[in-house]
This record gives sequence, C-alpha cells and structure tokens, in this order.
Amino acid sequence: MASFVDRVVLHVSGGTGGHGCVSVKREKFKPLGGPDGGNGGDGGAVILRVEPQTTTLLDYHHAPHRHATNGGNGMGDWREGKRGETLILPVPDGTVVKTRDGEVLADLVGAGTEYVAAAGGQGGLGNSSLSSQKRKAPGFALLGIPGDARDVVLELKSIADIALVGFPSAGKSSLIAAMSAARPKIADYPFTTLRPNLGVVQAGEVRFTIADVPGLIEGASEGRGLGHDFLRHVERCAALVHVLDCAALETDRDPLKDLEIIESELDRYAVDMSYAGPGGEVVPLNERPRLVALNKVDVPDGRDMAEFVRPELEARGYRVFEVSATSHEGLRQLGFAMAEIVREARELLKTAPPVVAPPVLRPRAVNEKGFVIRREEKNLEPLFRVLGEKPERWVKQTDFTNDEAVGYLADRLAKLGVEEQLFRSGAKPGDTVVIGEGDGVVFDWEPTMMGGAELLASPRGTDIRLAEYVRPTRDQKREDHQNRKDARAAAREELEAERRAGIWTESVNYKNSGPKAAKNDGATDTGSGGDAGED
Repeated sequence: MASFVDRVVLHVSGGTGGHGCVSVKREKFKPLGGPDGGNGGDGGAVILRVEPQTTTLLDYHHAPHRHATNGGNGMGDWREGKRGETLILPVPDGTVVKTRDGEVLADLVGAGTEYVAAAGGQGGLGNSSLSSQKRKAPGFALLGIPGDARDVVLELKSIADIALVGFPSAGKSSLIAAMSAARPKIADYPFTTLRPNLGVVQAGEVRFTIADVPGLIEGASEGRGLGHDFLRHVERCAALVHVLDCAALETDRDPLKDLEIIESELDRYAVDMSYAGPGGEVVPLNERPRLVALNKVDVPDGRDMAEFVRPELEARGYRVFEVSATSHEGLRQLGFAMAEIVREARELLKTAPPVVAPPVLRPRAVNEKGFVIRREEKNLEPLFRVLGEKPERWVKQTDFTNDEAVGYLADRLAKLGVEEQLFRSGAKPGDTVVIGEGDGVVFDWEPTMMGGAELLASPRGTDIRLAEYVRPTRDQKREDHQNRKDARAAAREELEAERRAGIWTESVNYKNSGPKAAKNDGATDTGSGGDAGED
C-alpha cells in the first residue's frame, strides 16, 4: 500500500536559454552577405498543475529534484534554437505552495489551476539581431540566461466539506465507512489511521465530502501525536463533527472531558491564512458550525453514557446525535444535518461578492534608474556594488572571452547611467566594481573616454578600447631614446669596420662628414685600392 505524503520540499529549476550564434552569410559572388546568426531558444518552465487523478505528493517525496529542458543554441542562416519543453508537475487539488520561510505563493484549488514554480531562462540574441546601422556586422552574440532555481514547499490540504475530529479509536473511520463507499483501515487499537480518509456522502440532493483527522490527542497543537501534522486537512471544511466515544474502556475518560480537550486543541491551532472564505476572512476552527456524534450506542454501556451526557451537551448549545457505525443507528439524521450545514455554506459562498483587489497603477518614476549602487568595503579598499535587474541580466548574457561583447556591455551600462552614478558615488579609476549580489562579476573600473564600439575601426570580435596601453613616464622615454641612440652608434661602427675591411666602398658617415671627409675617404679608398691592386 502506498504511503500518504502531504508535505514535501521540491527543488525546481527552469531550463537554461540557448546561446545566440555568430555567423556571416557566405554565398557565391557574395563573400560577405551580412550577419545571419540565429537566436537561442528559451528554456522550459516548471509548472504545477492540479490533476483530479493525483491524490498524494508521494512521487515528489521520492524524486524531489525536477528540472525543465534547456533551450537549443542558435544556428547560422537565421535558424533559431529549439525552445525548451515545459515540465508539467501534477499535484492534488488543495495543494498550497509556500517558501521555506512559510510565505504562501499559491493556493491551487480546482482542476487545471496552474502555478509557474520556476520560469525558464531567456535565450541569447544572435549577431543578426544585434546588427544596426552603426554596427553592421557584430562579431559576438549574447549568451542564454539560466532558468530560475528555487525550493518550494508543497502542503496538501484536503478538499472536504465536513471534518470528523476526536480521540483515537473514537470510531471516525468506521463512520466514514458506514456513511460512504470509502473503505479505510479499521482496527481495535489506537492510531490505526495514519492518514486522512475521505468519503463522499449523498444526503437527499446534497453530495458532500467528509474527512477525519487521525491521532488528535491532548497536546496535538504543540506537536504531540499525529493530529498536529494533519489538522491542516480540516482548514477548508465548512463544519466540524465531534465524534465522542461513549464506550471508552479507560476509567479516567468520559465524552465531556474528551470534548473539552479537543476543543482546547482546536482553539490553540492557528489556521493558515492561505485559505480564506467569503469576505476574504479565515474563520478559526473552533468558531465554525459544530455537531456532536455520540458513537457506539449499540453497546449497552455506550447507550447509557450517551443518555447521561446528552442533556449537558445540549445545554452547551450543541446539536447531538446518538449514532452507531455498526448498526447504522442515527446515521441518516446525522447525514442530513451535515448536508444542511454544507448547503448553507455553499449558498453563502455563491451570494457573497467576490473580493477583488483594486488594481494599483504605479507608473515608473521620472528619475528611476533601474539600478542602485551600494558602497561597501573589502580588505580596507572601497567596493561599489551595482544591483538591478537589467545590469545583472546583461552580465549573464555577456561572453567575456570576446572583447567586442565586453565593449558592448560597457556601452549598455554607460547608456543606462551606471558610470555617471559611479562618479556621483565617489568612485575613482581603478576602484573595484561588482555587478550582482555575492561574488558577482568583478571589474577594475576605468571610465569610458571614447565613443561606442560601433564607431571604432577595430576587427570583428575585438575592441581597441580594451587593448592594454600603459603611458610611459619621462624617465622611461629618456631611457628608450638613449637605447636607440646607442643601438644606432653600434650599427654604424659595425658597418664602418666592414667598409675598412673592403666590404663597402662608401663611408656610412658620408652625409655627416662633409666634402673634406669625402676627399679623405676617397684618398683612403684609392690607396686601399692601389694596395689591393699591387697585392
């Protein structure tokens, strides 16, 4: 028998978007036909959908990690990447989606209700989509963005109209089996029921659902027993039925004391705000309509006990029914009383005007930048952190192995006003700038002093603004100039030595020596030649 799981922690992540493509159209007689790189496909999303056939969260208990399909990369000839497939996760009706901190994200009630648990990542643009009149042939493309990754808590709250509450072995499961077609496990020992049981009851023209809460004992609101884990299943119920055991074997128990203990536990239980009735208000459990069923009157001691406590219960304002799950005595009257309460609750739900929150229009402020800069300090050095949806997304889309893509990112940040804001925040050239939370992407900030990359004559895939250039000092210039002079003097001496050896016939210092030096050189050359002839 499959176990019942009503609370799981699900780890979901959307698919990563595909990367854009860098490609140039090449045809015969058209060697450079322009960029034709396609866009990457978007990643798939993870969606929770209510399916009537799903009744438990057991599948997610065994396999809590779910990931959607990634998007395909773009290709040449303007071919876009394949979109990632959406991952549909079926959940039972009445599932509440929360964060780990308890914040309610969605209340899934009704077949087909959906909630996007993790959105897919956006695909990157190809170079054909990035081309413009100024940047006609981009040598880069944008990368795909990873999908959302988060942990969500799924809690199942049964969709039932009537809840049966009472001590263990009070006969709640037996009543459900006697009044409906449900066949829960029934035994003569406490805590037989380890999961809520549901049953459908037909009373006249009204059809409704009843459920029981297993293991409700004293201290359940503080975590004792099993009742605290399953009280959430009665939060959606319109009414409660106290099932009191009139034939309890314990000498220190009686129906009145059991009722007081259960009422006290219901009073201490804080109803979750994830479910609101008509008017948008949540009614506490102990303030909802209640009936009392004195069970096991087929036993002689049980009937005597029921007759003894009934006047006291009626004096407290309860509607009391003496029933027996074994002989079916009083079940018909109890069923019609339940149906009457359910019908009134449904009519109230129909006539109550829906609570619609008025739309709030918040236009974008004139001076809104779309980002903030926070000044921090790390290792006694100033650090400026840029936070914003656009800058953080742009950084994820940038291929930092491509200089042109980095220059494109710098142009986008400058156009957004990041550099201007850094100046106002007191940033200086060389300071550390981080985009995003945590480690993020770290830059050594250098203000942009030239125009956009599309105005620069640099090869595709490069950006001359990123070329390393260190301005030499005056001493370095003098040293370089002296080194060049020494190198030229050494070259002249070497050539002069070769000339005197007879390899050259013209002095390397002819232009600098003047006519007199030329005559001397000529005499020397002639003498040298005569000597050579005589030799």
